[in-house]
Amino acid sequence: MAMDAIEILRDICEPMALPLAGLNDLELTGQDPVLPSSFRIGLVAQAAISASALAAAEVWQQRSGQRQGIKVDMRHAATEFRSERYIKIDGGPPPALWDKIAGTYQTGDGRRVRLHTNFPHHRDGILDLLGAAYEREAVGAALGQWSGQNFEDAVAERGLVATMMRTPAEWAAHPQARALDQQPLIGVERIGDAPPRPLNAAARPLAGVRVLDLTRIIAGPVCGRTLAAHGADVMRVTAPHLPSVAALVTDTGRGKLSTYIDLRAEDGRESLRKLIAGADIFVQGYRPGGIDRWGFSPEQVAAIRPGIIYVSLSAYGHVGPWSPRRGFDSLIQTASGINHAEAEACGREGPKALPCQALDHASGYFMAAAAMAALARRAEQGGSWHIRISLARTGRWIQSLGQIENGFDIADPTEADVREFMEGSPSGFGQLTAVRHAARLDATPTYWARPSVPLGTHPPVWPD
Repeated sequence: MAMDAIEILRDICEPMALPLAGLNDLELTGQDPVLPSSFRIGLVAQAAISASALAAAEVWQQRSGQRQGIKVDMRHAATEFRSERYIKIDGGPPPALWDKIAGTYQTGDGRRVRLHTNFPHHRDGILDLLGAAYEREAVGAALGQWSGQNFEDAVAERGLVATMMRTPAEWAAHPQARALDQQPLIGVERIGDAPPRPLNAAARPLAGVRVLDLTRIIAGPVCGRTLAAHGADVMRVTAPHLPSVAALVTDTGRGKLSTYIDLRAEDGRESLRKLIAGADIFVQGYRPGGIDRWGFSPEQVAAIRPGIIYVSLSAYGHVGPWSPRRGFDSLIQTASGINHAEAEACGREGPKALPCQALDHASGYFMAAAAMAALARRAEQGGSWHIRISLARTGRWIQSLGQIENGFDIADPTEADVREFMEGSPSGFGQLTAVRHAARLDATPTYWARPSVPLGTHPPVWPD
């Protein structure tokens, strides 16, 4: 299995121009299945987290002249792919992750659809479209009057979020899947000129590197959390009017500063421009072109800060008929045939979700890996760089790794099973128990120097 992972990592590292010599420093342990799934979720987790560790080690080698050993255990990596499930505050359970009407339903033509209603405006929009009360039974009854395809289309027209379940073959034939297959897993493009910017010697790979994190939910925040684990100053940027999920804010906020900036106001936009002027990495999770209206497209940000590494996350990629659509991991699992294949493999009717938000987490580590690889490239070649990652393209990659026969022979890990991967720390919410980072670097151990704090805790200025 380790050789398998090395081959996969070679394919991941090459488009990022990450030197393959680092693969010799890597020690991988474990074998699938580590979570109950027909997909190779342990391998996915191990490869994605390893890619980010390899990139951090490359930056460290540039700064110090030293190589270092890296260890990534598959069970630990898969546990970190479910980190939001395991957090505890003062020993109590984490806040609920899902809204009460989120999930799957059958439509009148026998198709299945999945609703994502964690954000109040998405929930209210769905209820308005269906003319239903805020109860599962009422929603189910209303969906019985729709065909799956008509409902999915109506949802998209209103800018809401829900998808119809497809088989893998149906998705492979879909125009959006065909568009995704023409895109790289990790897109890297030079978008401007800037002089090389080598990093000085420092105690940690990303010491002194400043990151702006304009993302929500899981994938983008995991990117920022990973960069913080290697020593970056990461500032989470959101606004009071933007919805969030409490458990995710706590889990992915480790290591970060957190500030409020309202981009609808000119003084907010000016605050962000000032932060960009001192930043190295800019990470955003708006739909393709969505942040451009505020003046923060890749080219606009590169004009403010030549040499910026600009990371864009989207649901469905930047080309194809679905590229403007909003989306979440669970919805893409449903639309893309992953839920259908998983259900078929375990012999059950209706959709079966993966045992973790694997598209989200893998995308987050790919974003972090590509950002650090670009940092190393910038040190030697200069330039401003644009990185593109999409959840749906990551899903195509997970599907491309194939399925395993005995995936459901393993029980879902209990809290006791993962206790060895947990750590405690103070936070702005209380004493936090959470999954520690799975990549173990010999010379520069990963840790979060800042506690997780409530959104908007800090002023919109870089610390000295």
